[in-house]
Amino acid sequence: MNNPRQIIEIRRRKLAALLIDSRLSTRRTVEECAAVLNLSPEAYQALESGSESPSLPQLELLSLFWDVPIHQFWGKPSRQPSSLPSQISDYDRALALRNRLIGATLRLARTSAGLNLAQLAERVGIDEETLNLYELGQKPVPFPELETLADELGLSINELVDRKGPIGEQIRTRAAMQQFLDLPAELRAFITNPVNRPYLELAMRLSTMDTQKLRSIAEGILEITF
Repeated sequence: MNNPRQIIEIRRRKLAALLIDSRLSTRRTVEECAAVLNLSPEAYQALESGSESPSLPQLELLSLFWDVPIHQFWGKPSRQPSSLPSQISDYDRALALRNRLIGATLRLARTSAGLNLAQLAERVGIDEETLNLYELGQKPVPFPELETLADELGLSINELVDRKGPIGEQIRTRAAMQQFLDLPAELRAFITNPVNRPYLELAMRLSTMDTQKLRSIAEGILEITF
């Protein structure tokens, strides 16, 4: 299938199904989700019907609200429950900032690829004026179109996901939790025992020392024990 508009439409329908599935699995109402995005319930339902599509920043807010991994909207779905916090303030400001950052990234990738707006517009089936608004951050990029633009410009969606804000914090926290869960059971028990905290703090201090200092400490211990 070479028609970019058909590809975008397929992605739009797939995303709509994922939105419905995520909302239902987290037992949220249409009204609650609409409020998170500062939309009317009717406008939110348009996202779930596939007649409209959310932007990546909107997906980021929904993933925080639903407490689901952001990558499940373009990767393998995950139904694992989590108890991570999902709070963010000033949604409108966060969305506007994210739209500008995504637009700047798209513009940089386009110019690095040696393409002008007209050339990119022809390749992805999106009109030049709309692309310009996307790059300026004045118009949110519907996620299916963002996927198409990322493919054309050699970008990964993961490169466009928020790394320093709430989503970035969520990703790092999830990764840390998973690393902890991957540890052997006896090591997890040792770490979570308050009595062992001094040993953990000592290990942290030792990890920051250079090789020479560690060698000196080791030699001192050997002198004491032998």
